[in-house]
Amino acid sequence: MKNQQILSHFHESAELKMQAGEQLAEPIAQAIEIMFTALSNGNKILACGNGGSAADCQHFAAELVGRFERERLPLPAMALTTDSSIMTAVGNDYSFADVFSKQVQAFGQAGDVLLAISTSGNSGNVVQAVEAAIERGMRIVALTGKTGGTLGTLLGATDAHICVPHDRTARIQEVHLLTIHCICDGIDNALFGGEVNE
Repeated sequence: MKNQQILSHFHESAELKMQAGEQLAEPIAQAIEIMFTALSNGNKILACGNGGSAADCQHFAAELVGRFERERLPLPAMALTTDSSIMTAVGNDYSFADVFSKQVQAFGQAGDVLLAISTSGNSGNVVQAVEAAIERGMRIVALTGKTGGTLGTLLGATDAHICVPHDRTARIQEVHLLTIHCICDGIDNALFGGEVNE
């Protein structure tokens, strides 16, 4: 019985990834183009999200600043989830809803990209970060799930919305991770071309 439960997770995850691939390939390609353009112009990528999505932000930034699958110069990406002093100061002095938007106002510039991750699309602090990024002339790449929530309604034609067609948070997060790897690979190929270093 335990093994069957484990296998059901694998099967559901694999089925969703195959189904979602057709639907998400185009917005993922759009996200790659947005980030490639920003990085080529000397801009940076900021990332925000809560919980597992915060971990995804840090994973993404680590792949760009370090490396994904090839040796290259570091690329400027920053997770807004990592500075506990900023997070607690802003959360205490203002509200938790402001912990990302204050950082976007401090660090974001026109031409930069905000990677906004929320499985529901309704995380208040991520929504406020997107609103701050729009005010600063940044482009948005949003990773959501379910119906896309409030985030989906904020995005413009020059932004990318990658909305996983599923209601279960764990499955949405699994596709988000695969999406992040697709984006990292796409950025490397767009910037540097050629084959992955062995």
